[in-house]
Amino acid sequence: MKNITKLELNGKRVLIRVDFNVPLNGGIVLDDFRVRASLPTIKHCLNEGASVVLMSHLGRPNGEIVPELSLDPVAFCLEDLLDREVMFSEDCISDDAIGLSQQMLPREVHLLENLRFHKGETENDPVFSASLAEHADIYINDAFGTAHRSHASNMGVSAIINETAIGFLMEKELKYLGDTMKTPEQPCVVILGGAKIGDKITLIHNLMEKADAILIGGAMAFTFLKVQGKNVGASLIDQDNLNTAEDILSLAEKTNTNIVLPVDVVAGPKLSDDTTWRIANLDQLKTGEAGYDIGPETTMEFEMILSNAKTIFWNGPLGVSEIPAFSTGTQAIASAVIDQTEEGAISIIGGGDTASALKQYGLERGFTHISTGGGASLQLMSGKQLPALEALQEYA
Repeated sequence: MKNITKLELNGKRVLIRVDFNVPLNGGIVLDDFRVRASLPTIKHCLNEGASVVLMSHLGRPNGEIVPELSLDPVAFCLEDLLDREVMFSEDCISDDAIGLSQQMLPREVHLLENLRFHKGETENDPVFSASLAEHADIYINDAFGTAHRSHASNMGVSAIINETAIGFLMEKELKYLGDTMKTPEQPCVVILGGAKIGDKITLIHNLMEKADAILIGGAMAFTFLKVQGKNVGASLIDQDNLNTAEDILSLAEKTNTNIVLPVDVVAGPKLSDDTTWRIANLDQLKTGEAGYDIGPETTMEFEMILSNAKTIFWNGPLGVSEIPAFSTGTQAIASAVIDQTEEGAISIIGGGDTASALKQYGLERGFTHISTGGGASLQLMSGKQLPALEALQEYA
């Protein structure tokens, strides 16, 4: 795969697959993190004298035109960030949209409407791909967040446009989630949260070969604790993966990987903003109580292990972090990871719910890298290939 700096861009029309799948409310972009992440690639192309055509999806309109999922508000957001006009087309493959792209002057910017308003995007339809390819001479993929999808804008277009490359964001994601984690500096500590083990089986197996310790919180911790015969009260259990949890614990013993599970939790009778809660050791959990966050003793143990880490990878909140009462563990561990990063450790956040939780509490600064892709980062870290990158390699 070519790096964007290897391209001759002056006077060329460049089609960039970006990830502008951002939250909107009343036509306003609520979080411009992904838009800002794309700026280095866009600015480089403009500075080199290219005209830039941007394409992205937003939400899941399932091939239908859904006005609430229009990218029009993103065009205004991008104008503010670039401090220049951004032209917007109300369709991504109409004659008007393609004609506008073909008549653009150097250093002009054109954003296309939501790709997923057409079924051809998610079906990787060759006719749809060919229409998208008419916009430009050069194709750049800078949308790591969708690199695990076999869609037209990721795969079909790269098979048609001869000159292709990856952008700076994609390169950065591959550096940290790929190269750094292939041979992490030791000690390497992995933090895993979230609900289901099934989503992370391959990830756990892949990381077990590299990690000195795996700290497990979130609802998935209770499945492991259940296997160990611990009292989990009414906590959520991944019933389909009890045997998998047992296998992972057995493998950890063989590989000498330290899997660290909670010893205390923040518990309550129900999951709500106004529920009564208390800190309880596992053996103190009542029949109707569930654990919704790691407790202070567990937090201290996690912090102690992190204090020696040179590489830290984190995927999944450690509690129900959208509810303040059950976010303390996630916030405390985030602060510990930031402190260790300041001491020279490399800290990588796997995007998705983890990144959202950190942003919710203003803790997104201070990490080495926060990924823009949840599913893509999970797939790459699990040792699997990303279809978008395979396509670029195949047709390079």
